[in-house]
Amino acid sequence: MPRVAVKGQAMVCVGIIGVGRWGPNLLRNFLSMDNVGVKTVCDIDTKRLALIKKRFPTLATTSEPTSLIDDPEIECVVICTPVSTHFSLAEHALQRGKHVFVEKPLAASSDECNRLIALAQNQQKILFVGHTFKFNAGIQAAKHYIDSGELGNIFFIDANRTNLGPVRYDTNALWDLASHDISIFSYWLGCTPISVSASGGCYLNSTIEDVVYATFIYPGNILAHVHASWLNPRKIREITVVGTKKMLIWNDMSLTEPIRIYNRGFDKDDIYQDTFESFRLSIREGEVLIPSIKLNEPLLAECEHFIDCVISGKKPLTDGIDGLQVVKALEAATRSIHQNSSIILIDAEE
Repeated sequence: MPRVAVKGQAMVCVGIIGVGRWGPNLLRNFLSMDNVGVKTVCDIDTKRLALIKKRFPTLATTSEPTSLIDDPEIECVVICTPVSTHFSLAEHALQRGKHVFVEKPLAASSDECNRLIALAQNQQKILFVGHTFKFNAGIQAAKHYIDSGELGNIFFIDANRTNLGPVRYDTNALWDLASHDISIFSYWLGCTPISVSASGGCYLNSTIEDVVYATFIYPGNILAHVHASWLNPRKIREITVVGTKKMLIWNDMSLTEPIRIYNRGFDKDDIYQDTFESFRLSIREGEVLIPSIKLNEPLLAECEHFIDCVISGKKPLTDGIDGLQVVKALEAATRSIHQNSSIILIDAEE
């Protein structure tokens, strides 16, 4: 069906499944776009649908995902539901010839991811994964400094993603929180991890890890560590990157200084030394650079990129392959947790 034109602008018709915790943010951003028309929202919670209908009277609502997906006017289906439902909903939507936006993680297993990727390719439709932080201006600025060599060769990356809640009952802190950091690590380094060792603790629920510590090894022996937890008194969204020349800290909680670059580290003394062991290191205390970064709304940038890919047919920054690689890392970390923090190799083949 051809797109409806409004004020000379072709409108992409969108349906959204899941408007509970995160879905309303997606709904708000898609509604703000001039080239998008949101037709229907779906949720199994009828009270939630009533609230949506009260706020947005022109939107159609349904508690049946099938009716939304099968609607011939809807060109794109946005899925923001528990991860256990991602595969079946995305598969159905792709089979019906829809472009699909799936919140992270793409699916509950790499096998499901591969099946969705193959189906999207066969149907010649966009399969898009909601790795929002790739669209964060601070994260993009940090990648620029890493790629430019400003920091030198990267030694290691250390991430902290904690808060007191919200507690999830359908997945653990690894899949809910650390998936963001795995996506960021691979984006910054331009490659995927080789191995992982992880541990976690179940305190609020005997079968779900509330806190996870995972260390990934990337090519070049770069360590990338993440601490993820919803059982912590402080909300922290911070990543430290340590290089041979300089160090960088990204702090998502800072609205004015999301990036700081530290010209700090260790230098070898220039005085003559007759053995390797006698070399001395001196601390380098240089300046701190706070670059001016125009902050954006990453979720809006993500939604705009998805629609742009639908219209132009170009490959998304966060396509199915990108989602697959994150799920492979999550699967390996999960196995490590269940095997007493053993080192697990990650299959990097597509």
